[in-house]
Amino acid sequence: MIRRALAAFSLSLSVLLLAALPARAIDIQQITSPQGIGAWLVEDHSIPFVAIEIAFRGGASVDAPGKRGAVHLMTALLEEGAGERDAVAYAEAMEALAASAAFDVSDDAVMVGFRTLTENRDAAADLLADALARPRFDPDAVERVRAQALSVIRSQDSDPGSIAAIEMARRMWGDHPYGSPLTGTAESVSALTRDDLVAAHASVIARDRVIVSAAGDIDAESLGLLLDRILGALPAQAAAPLPPRPQLQLTGATTVIDWDSPQTVVRFAQAGLPLDDPDYFAAVVLNHILGGGGFSSRLMDEIREKRGLTYGVGTSLSNQVLGDSWGGGMATANDRTSEAVALVREIWGTIRDGVTEQELADAKTYLTGEYPLRFDGNRRISGILTGMQLMDMPPDYINTRNDRVRAVTAEDVHRVAQRMLDPKALEFVLVGRPSGVDSSAAAQ
Repeated sequence: MIRRALAAFSLSLSVLLLAALPARAIDIQQITSPQGIGAWLVEDHSIPFVAIEIAFRGGASVDAPGKRGAVHLMTALLEEGAGERDAVAYAEAMEALAASAAFDVSDDAVMVGFRTLTENRDAAADLLADALARPRFDPDAVERVRAQALSVIRSQDSDPGSIAAIEMARRMWGDHPYGSPLTGTAESVSALTRDDLVAAHASVIARDRVIVSAAGDIDAESLGLLLDRILGALPAQAAAPLPPRPQLQLTGATTVIDWDSPQTVVRFAQAGLPLDDPDYFAAVVLNHILGGGGFSSRLMDEIREKRGLTYGVGTSLSNQVLGDSWGGGMATANDRTSEAVALVREIWGTIRDGVTEQELADAKTYLTGEYPLRFDGNRRISGILTGMQLMDMPPDYINTRNDRVRAVTAEDVHRVAQRMLDPKALEFVLVGRPSGVDSSAAAQ
């Protein structure tokens, strides 16, 4: 989990929620366990295997003041010994059952991916229950995982792409947890004690924060009993409140961070749209045409293909539980950065005039056609269903998504471009030594 921390920091749930699903309809059952734990279930008895994805709302955003990185470190330690088993004994017990439990964290949720054969699911569930309710936080495990976390932080601090992403997050969200790396700083992580980790566990791992989805060889009654077995011993309520919704703070400024490199890393962003916005799917299509469609996008065509200013440039709609943004990035030679940045702003503006029918048709064909190609079984289904619940999306989303994309018209795209895209409001963060670019905002 520690090794995935950098990716988790910039992870957008929109990637999960727009990931591909099978062409067939997905039959989602909404169940409630005897102890009142709700879950979504997709039954599939073709193989004796079940995938369960558990999320605990809040994630690293519930870090206590001055303790940034505590939930991240705590999450990494959940698989490092639980109950009567130390880290080695716990791993061996899971392996003996051919089961697995993977733990990860974002600013919005602590995520648990549980996989087990049907014949071993009760015994494997008991191991997972111990990891969630009775983590050991042994001193040797804490120091080992702390060292891994500090290594990730050092990597972030020495990578211009990470520096740009971190600075852009700070400029977007300020003092809100979204505005700083969930890994914490070297100082904050070094100072964390075992008591801090116990407190971090209590702040997020509780039944009132839980979201569950399952897919595979299990029926509704059996899933309810299994969930009570896994989650029944957890506290009823988390010890820390969920964070407030932040205000996006972008002003259209350009921040230059000096970095000794022949290239400049460029990040840009503006306000986005929430998933329930009526124009959201028009924005999905527009984003594909603007910069999300690889070599078919306007930014790639103008900046790479016609001028050779970058190897690649792309955009994405980013949706988190408490905030939304729309942005992208690229890397370009220092002496061409000014030209590349100007082109991004220009294209951000000219696409407001509308898109062609061919661009519209190609975008919709790609966005709907990739759905079944990226589907890879029950593990993906359980993960996406949990992501949907985290974002308060309706169960029918996965069966209606492609129809919503197909319904987008050129007029819809034009409307959302006029409404949302403003080149003057586009914020830039540049890490490198770009020539001809003046910083209008000071990095802190």
